[in-house]
Amino acid sequence: MIRVLVVDDHAVVRAGLVALLNTALGIEAVGEAADAQSALAEAVRLRPDVALLDIDLPGGTDGIALAAALTARVPDCRPLMLTALDRPGHLERALRAGARGYLLKSATAEETADAIRRVAEGGRALDPRMRASRPEPCPLTEREAEALRLAAVGATAREIAADLFLSVGTVRNRLSSAVGKLHARTLVDAIGIAQRHGWI
Repeated sequence: MIRVLVVDDHAVVRAGLVALLNTALGIEAVGEAADAQSALAEAVRLRPDVALLDIDLPGGTDGIALAAALTARVPDCRPLMLTALDRPGHLERALRAGARGYLLKSATAEETADAIRRVAEGGRALDPRMRASRPEPCPLTEREAEALRLAAVGATAREIAADLFLSVGTVRNRLSSAVGKLHARTLVDAIGIAQRHGWI
């Protein structure tokens, strides 16, 4: 039996996925979570074979960062993204973070179950609608992207500095560099460009 942890911030979506998975042959939804922190705790406790992760999660940690944390903390749990975000940049970031697959929420029940089986067996699962996508290389360093991600959720330079254990000057330099690399006029423009490409 393939044991699955379902992570989505919408209760109705989680309930639907749990019900769907529990009718699929050889698959059992053993737990669910609405945010990254509780998902990581549940993964450590339950040791599922696959974690089905949405990208958009509350609390400042998205599903891609969660995939990386799961890969590090619970290496036997294979992350599989299930998201409405069809941007190539998100796909690239997810695979770099350790996700074993990337499905769009438009996938059928059968496609979702098949993807879970492939990932549980050690393979990869990529939504056919994403296979033709060519990710545009992200011009930002990981540190610049990290600062921009925090700015995107409303954090000030001082708050970002405290969160990343940096000086305010270093944070301002990273944000300024990101604005320049993205050929944006303002920080808000840079955030919009990076989000549209799926780079943050």
